[in-house]
Amino acid sequence: MSSISVPNPVAETPPQTSAWRWAFRIFRWSTYLLTLITLALVLHKAPPPPVESSPQAAQRAEEKFTAVEQEVSHGQPATLRLDETELNSYLAAHLDLVPTANTASPGGPEASSGKDVEQMRSSVRDVKLQMTEDRVKAYVVFDVHGKDMTLELEGRLGATGGYLRFEPVSGQIGSLPIPQSTVQSAIQKLMDSPENHEKLRLPAEIADLRIENGELVATYR
Repeated sequence: MSSISVPNPVAETPPQTSAWRWAFRIFRWSTYLLTLITLALVLHKAPPPPVESSPQAAQRAEEKFTAVEQEVSHGQPATLRLDETELNSYLAAHLDLVPTANTASPGGPEASSGKDVEQMRSSVRDVKLQMTEDRVKAYVVFDVHGKDMTLELEGRLGATGGYLRFEPVSGQIGSLPIPQSTVQSAIQKLMDSPENHEKLRLPAEIADLRIENGELVATYR
């Protein structure tokens, strides 16, 4: 009687991906997705605030400045009040905004490094200010390698020791909100840096600067 051979009962199972490898893959693709979403929000240009400007409002602002200067020259205290339309019209008439910032700086790296601030200023394409109660919201369009990006900062203006102060409450790049702690830290470093400190010095005749009831109010000595 012939014997019957019995096959080995141990079955071969295909290797299975471990849990940690699956977790790594999920984390990696989630990181890619989050990066893409963040980039899309940053590059998404936020719409401008509904502020108005006109030559007539700019002229009213000029007349107010002239009247204040005359009072101060006679040794009298004065207060300047500009509403939202007057302020934006005055800025539009006096800000030297360059349409494009893709200009080369002749003279090599040394000349370029000496013009960093000017290049940063020339990259600004548009500025609009919206004033509500005691806060101002700045909307800035700037050029980054041919791509328009937007920055929005909201906060309170003030004057301390003859210097302009800005207390931010919120910020946004494109459509991406910036954490308040990050905005506060960045603005504080900007204002406290030796390069910018003197640029924030107010004219000696200005005693206070603030936003009040949706208007810019400057008090002159």
